[in-house]
Amino acid sequence: MSEAKAAPAWQVTVLTLFPEMFPGYLAHSLAGKALDAGLWALETVDIRDFASDKHRSVDDAPFGGGPGMVLMPEVVDRAIRARHRGPAPVVYLTPRGRPLDQAMVRGYAARPSLTLLCGRFEGVDERVLEAQGVEEVSLGDFVLSGGEPAALALIDAVVRLLPGVVGAEETLEEESFERGLLEYPHYTRPAEWQGRKVPEVLISGHHEKVKAWRLRQAEAATKARRPDLWQRYLAARNRSEEGNEP
Repeated sequence: MSEAKAAPAWQVTVLTLFPEMFPGYLAHSLAGKALDAGLWALETVDIRDFASDKHRSVDDAPFGGGPGMVLMPEVVDRAIRARHRGPAPVVYLTPRGRPLDQAMVRGYAARPSLTLLCGRFEGVDERVLEAQGVEEVSLGDFVLSGGEPAALALIDAVVRLLPGVVGAEETLEEESFERGLLEYPHYTRPAEWQGRKVPEVLISGHHEKVKAWRLRQAEAATKARRPDLWQRYLAARNRSEEGNEP
């Protein structure tokens, strides 16, 4: 008798009009190896399967006029009710949502499962979002043709945090945003390339000096490139220092 296969550590269900877009690039590299190993599992659900007419209609013209079409509430509602697992809300990928950040990604990775709703056309009828208590998340201040590319990116970000996916856990700890900072610059061999030398401290063998240099570089990059992150980092550091005062 063959042994029963262990349940995956993390399950994601994607509600989409284009299930063939998945797993896409997630079938390759670290995510793909983890998928093959059963460290996570992917289910794609075709929203059209929940249409009620022979034409499998999922959208209609918006009330109030205007261009484009809107995904109908009853179709989306049936899809969510049929496939959503657990008490956590469905995540709807939309430009008007809360910007995705690393803290949110860690939260999604801590859940046993996640359901993603990919919008198309002009979006989804507001009433089903309200009725289902949907959590709206944005990949950034730009517009895509649909929620699928954003869903792929979110899944990628979560999967690499799952146990056993990335070999060295300290790699995750050093990455951008984990400490509220952008990542420091990296160098590898040769020690000199086109007249540009690797910073001396990195070949000094002095681990504490290397650590301090990397922190300074991360702080400088964050201050110059992301003043919003820099201000949050300073505020958090000040709170920590105040909390350590006798």
